[in-house]
Amino acid sequence: MCGIVGLFIKDPALEPELGKLTAGMLETMTGRGPDSAGFAVYGEGEAGRTKVTVRGTSPLAIEERALDSGFPSAKTAIYDTHAVISVPDDEVEALIAWLELTPDAEIVGRGSRMEIFKEVGLPADVAARFSLPTMSGTHAIGHTRMATESAVTTDGAHPYSTGQDQCLVHNGSLSNHNNLRRELRLEGMTFETENDTEVAAGYLTWRMRKGLSLGDALEVGLEDLDGFYTFVVGTENGFGVLRDGIACKPAVMAETDQYVAFGSEYRVLADLPGIGQARIWEPEPATVYFWER
Repeated sequence: MCGIVGLFIKDPALEPELGKLTAGMLETMTGRGPDSAGFAVYGEGEAGRTKVTVRGTSPLAIEERALDSGFPSAKTAIYDTHAVISVPDDEVEALIAWLELTPDAEIVGRGSRMEIFKEVGLPADVAARFSLPTMSGTHAIGHTRMATESAVTTDGAHPYSTGQDQCLVHNGSLSNHNNLRRELRLEGMTFETENDTEVAAGYLTWRMRKGLSLGDALEVGLEDLDGFYTFVVGTENGFGVLRDGIACKPAVMAETDQYVAFGSEYRVLADLPGIGQARIWEPEPATVYFWER
């Protein structure tokens, strides 16, 4: 049993409140996932630059080594155990190759706007460690984990990112993830963990690399992803939701002129602004919901 949340801002006036609202939603989901938590925030980007989020016990040392290793134009922001390193687009692959050889540096995600943070601990503590309440942006997704099939580690925390500005959070279990992982590796995808959620993220990335939109990739995934699941997915400009055909994992959504919100339970949405006037509904089974701006 885990908790997932998502918030997609339609009204730019509400963007400064994104982090604060998302932090409150994550804390409300503590009962569904006290072991670890994580979130992705889509904030401001900078034309011609890509941000790489890195996790390590010494992010300041990672920053110093990056500056000394041929990346003098790198811009780094430190958040507790994570560092967000921004470099010109033409230096991204070199930076990633260097990070993969750097001790105590694990790449969490990359994108022009996406930053990902996750750690073991109570959701409120994780949100505070990374200053989530102060963050602004257009959309965010988050996850609180209750480990049922694996150890309580940061590697098991969501979101998982397998593509540029793409990430996914998941409540449920995929039954065919081992076979899919093998097939996707033959297609050139790489995976850092044995977690089934990372396979789902990789599957969507692979489909989108073949030219499908996020909505179409989710639609096709209904045929290929076996199990019980609710997904919330983020891309640079979009936010998608999908439940499997049986839809046994709880989910509720709300929409106003200002936002679209997702939660595993209604109480996640109860404190959002204007919730009393929102259209509230339970997402239908095997139905793709997608918003983009």
